[in-house]
Amino acid sequence: MNETLIKQWLAHFRKRGVSGPLVDVYAEYIRTLIGNSVPVIFEFEHLSRLIGIDQTRFRAMVNSSSSFYRNFHIKKRLGGLREISSPFPSLLICQDWIYKNILLNIPVHSCVHGYVPGRSIFTNATPHLNSKCILKMDVKNFFPSIKIDWVANFFNQLGYADNVSFYLAALCCKDGCLVQGASTSPYLTNILMRGLDHRLYKLAQSYSMKYTRYADDLTFSGEYIPYAVIEVVDSIVSDYGLEVNTDKTRLQIDRNQKIVTGLSVAGKSISIPRSFKRELKKELHFIQKYGYQSHLSKKKIRKPFYIDSLIGKVNFWLQAEPADTYAIKSLFMLHEIQKGNSI
Repeated sequence: MNETLIKQWLAHFRKRGVSGPLVDVYAEYIRTLIGNSVPVIFEFEHLSRLIGIDQTRFRAMVNSSSSFYRNFHIKKRLGGLREISSPFPSLLICQDWIYKNILLNIPVHSCVHGYVPGRSIFTNATPHLNSKCILKMDVKNFFPSIKIDWVANFFNQLGYADNVSFYLAALCCKDGCLVQGASTSPYLTNILMRGLDHRLYKLAQSYSMKYTRYADDLTFSGEYIPYAVIEVVDSIVSDYGLEVNTDKTRLQIDRNQKIVTGLSVAGKSISIPRSFKRELKKELHFIQKYGYQSHLSKKKIRKPFYIDSLIGKVNFWLQAEPADTYAIKSLFMLHEIQKGNSI
């Protein structure tokens, strides 16, 4: 199939009167890209046509991608605000095309679980089940720390010409770095951090530990984790131009409650944290006791998708503990309320 595709391209160039030596250059370029399982892209107009975006708008996005984002803030779980940049639909189309046609064809390390098809917070937490010690570390300003030249160099290494590499990188970045909100950012970090993941995996092996990464969350587990490992991880992360958020570093030893990406790994199977269940049960109890509308009135709840959020929480519970009878009954009750509100 690959050779057939290459022959089709070469026949196209010869038909257009391209000289023999130049056809040979194009042939090498095409073979490299096809060999790396990525689409052939020759220049600006070709890329805009492949994506299906008008050239004038496409040029504006490449030259000033920051003008194609809407910025807003959301509250962080532990306080403070996180800035999110949401791409306009036209830029999102470009990013989705790059993600589906280029990025997903590139393998990532087996220890990476964030934003990888077939992997999840559950696969990220499972290796750490029933471990005596858990070390959790966080990479500071993860996406903004990845600069556009890293991204352009990655596309260049796939075989793309310098100008094409820049176009692709520009569509994935804002203000010279990766951005929280772009659909390409999570998987790009997985690809670009492959070397870091390999070193941390080898470090974990040398101490008989398990290692996983979910976006900017690094987790190590084992029977024994010496405190000195924290400094070694910090040093390795620094080698990649990144910085550990020391305020979030936690070494947990023999604790009853051990949480990895929102899931309890203290026992032999994944479960939902007690605090999560306690808060959810309290809300469900009030709904059962006073009725749904009375509960909303008493608590002054004005969230338009409140019932949907409760259903989502119960579904999350059942994903970890599918046989829990309380969660099953609660889900049935919430669906009945939802049906009644939609009439």
